[in-house]
Amino acid sequence: MLNPLTVIYRDSWLLAVHKPAGLLVHRSPIDKHETEFALQYARELNGGEHVYPVHRLDRPTSGVLLFARDQETARRLGMALMAGEVAKTYLAVVRGWTPEDGVIDYPLRDEPEDRRLKGREQPVREALTRYRRLATTELPVAIERYPTSRYSLVELTPETGRKHQLRRHMKHINHPIIGDANHGRGRHNRYFAERFGQGRLMLAATALNLTHPVTGELLSLSAEPEPGFIRVLEIFCETGEEIGL
Repeated sequence: MLNPLTVIYRDSWLLAVHKPAGLLVHRSPIDKHETEFALQYARELNGGEHVYPVHRLDRPTSGVLLFARDQETARRLGMALMAGEVAKTYLAVVRGWTPEDGVIDYPLRDEPEDRRLKGREQPVREALTRYRRLATTELPVAIERYPTSRYSLVELTPETGRKHQLRRHMKHINHPIIGDANHGRGRHNRYFAERFGQGRLMLAATALNLTHPVTGELLSLSAEPEPGFIRVLEIFCETGEEIGL
């Protein structure tokens, strides 16, 4: 089987890849029957040797995913993540016109992966996301109660790493991400799925900036969104607006 991961960067300590939407990073209680994981494909790219995921991407999210090639490097990267020294950048298409920029400072309750724990009280943790609007569009289609429908392309920068943070934060400010089955708007999701022939989550991890844990050099790892994501961005070109990527 063809390896679905694309190598972005590799050295003696790190392996960065582009993960496609729909692929789990590793085995999870959410889907016990899944047999394919980014972790196993990354191991193939590492000559069959073990790799250590240092962060995660949700299954429907595509983009930059970083692995350490040894335990000590994984430990150092984990400490850098906890200290807020790794900057992550995402692109998302959301419902409505967002403000030009803003900060979402809204604590989130933990979401356990194990369904058996979902009825129990979970801790609430601080969560902070910065966003910047890159483009807007207004389509001549009536999806809710208005004759037209508005959307924004936004750049999202999470400063904490809570589960589903970006999806939950965009829902909190009433600009849910298109294609989000759990936190989005069903009518808008269906419109995009029918128009573009796919129902993917319109969220992509496009950049990861960090200090190399061994050499100390500044690393800027980036990847373009998948072709299906880019095709959806056509809606922002119909009005003649330039996308500020």
